[in-house]
Amino acid sequence: MAHVLAVSGSPMEVSRSAVLLGHVTGLLTAQGHTVDVLRIRDLPAQALLHAEFGDPAIVDATARLDRADGVVVATPVYKAAFSGLLKTWLDLMPQFGLAGKAVLPLATGGSVAHALALDYALRPVLTSMEARHVVNGFLVLDRFIESPTPLEPSPLDAPVNIDAQAAPALSRVVEAFLEALEGSSRLRRPQPAA
Repeated sequence: MAHVLAVSGSPMEVSRSAVLLGHVTGLLTAQGHTVDVLRIRDLPAQALLHAEFGDPAIVDATARLDRADGVVVATPVYKAAFSGLLKTWLDLMPQFGLAGKAVLPLATGGSVAHALALDYALRPVLTSMEARHVVNGFLVLDRFIESPTPLEPSPLDAPVNIDAQAAPALSRVVEAFLEALEGSSRLRRPQPAA
């Protein structure tokens, strides 16, 4: 089975994009994959904003990315683009940090027009980092995700309710990621000596 890094790019403690990521990580673990969740908001702001590559938390995040066969990135859409927090983290990762990996970009937003942020803002960054395969991203409209509340447990652990209108398309995107992930993990496995 594959090792997946699930990256939450929301700056908020409680967010729909974190709920969406929790839903997808649940689907991946149900398939037997190991999922490591990285909440970028938990990394030190000073290290992120001042590009402190040697900060222990940044070094750890880089190592976690390196270990992964695949990456799921979830972000809210702000001002027609993915979150600045996610961009800051991606800027600190190695230039070819996604080499050989399958990547699934996910977003939440208020309008279907926000889906353009996946293809015209996030995909070029992921591609520039040498991702082996960037699966077609998917935007789930805010109204299709049950609004989390601060009284619930961590959004990644909270029960998830994705509206029936969005669930089938989301499932297809996750299936495409699983197929790409199989190819990535096969490529990254040590080959037996001849």
